[in-house]
Amino acid sequence: QVQLLESGGGLVQPGGSLRLSCTASGQTFSNYAMGWIRQAPQKEREFVAGVSQSGISTYYPDSMKGRFRISRDNAKNTVDLQVNSLQPEDTAIYFCAALKRIATLPSGKLTYEVEYWGQGTQVTVSS
Repeated sequence: QVQLLESGGGLVQPGGSLRLSCTASGQTFSNYAMGWIRQAPQKEREFVAGVSQSGISTYYPDSMKGRFRISRDNAKNTVDLQVNSLQPEDTAIYFCAALKRIATLPSGKLTYEVEYWGQGTQVTVSS
């Protein structure tokens, strides 16, 4: 079992930035690729970013490239998501996830499978 606890969400004005953090406990953190997935009201879950076990490889859907940056610190069992130039459409619950797998298909699309979920942190972008 891996327990994931997110922090750093809140209310931010359009154009602002946030840094979300996720702290893991339980099984060996470095065994897992990690990801951030968000869910906006009345919308499907949307993959935001992923990072490999070592932290060397990162994964972003085309729609997320440029404003989102994922990083991890295996010594501290943390994975962070820096989000810049926030817009109202970024309003969502952001979930940290330990991934069973993540890969980029030949088409360029990402494929992933979540093994453990955090409870989520709310991000609201509003003036």
